[in-house]
Amino acid sequence: MRIVFMGTPDFSVPVLEALVAAGHDVVCAYTQPPRPAGRGKKERPSPVQARAEALGIALRHPVSLKGAEAQAEFAALGAEVAVVVAYGLLLPRGILDAPKRGCLNIHASLLPRWRGAAPIQRAIMAGDARTGVCIMQMEAGLDTGPVLLRREIGIGETETAGELHERLSALGAAAIVAALARLDDLEPQVQPEAGVTYAAKIDKAEARIDWTAPAEEIARQINGLSPFPGAWCDIGGERVKLLRARAAAGAGEPGAHLGGFRVACGSGAVQVLEAQRAGKRAMEAAEVLRGWDGFPERLG
Repeated sequence: MRIVFMGTPDFSVPVLEALVAAGHDVVCAYTQPPRPAGRGKKERPSPVQARAEALGIALRHPVSLKGAEAQAEFAALGAEVAVVVAYGLLLPRGILDAPKRGCLNIHASLLPRWRGAAPIQRAIMAGDARTGVCIMQMEAGLDTGPVLLRREIGIGETETAGELHERLSALGAAAIVAALARLDDLEPQVQPEAGVTYAAKIDKAEARIDWTAPAEEIARQINGLSPFPGAWCDIGGERVKLLRARAAAGAGEPGAHLGGFRVACGSGAVQVLEAQRAGKRAMEAAEVLRGWDGFPERLG
């Protein structure tokens, strides 16, 4: 098919690669404009821009798609379908209606659960046992369109958002290729009103660990915010990111170190499996403890 691709972060790149590998004619890739990054604040292209340029695909990165000129340029591409995954801009009606067969979105949740910006993190933080991807026909609402295809996977007990991100990206790439191959045979399924939840954008304020919370909740917070922004606590006056954990047996005053990087919580305890000290690489918990002279008895 003649396709316009719309995506921005690392999550989108395998989808672009899969469309090209499947033989589709990707006539243009839309992505967010380069952003200042790093210490020098030098403008850095998005992962999709870098990959599209390497593949020789025409590229556009408009600041907005609301204007008549931008919409006319999009329509002039003559796409049969637009494939959208983590693009980062709302698509106005003029864009949604331009491709002959509409715009298809790859969303990283089992809709209608976790509509919105952070479905991967929210699924882990909520303790969901399963998640997946949906190929959805886009409409004006936020992730409200009918679902054409869904693929489901389980979430591991200590799986981090970063790991689940990689698995869902690959799953989404395979799913969109499958959906396009039999687009005429897929019957859109209207999303039910029951079970709608919203995956709000992660606020950095959510990353501070409150040891008075239940162990299961804290472990999910740690895994769901790993690697970014990274759940953190104060250890001896140092801000330390905790990157992987599981609930464990144990009791004590919330924040008390129970030995072996096991920490008492409001109920139960958390076994920290990976952590990262300021200015250092991520390490397994045992390595962190070996390198810490006089590990505090209490974590803040």
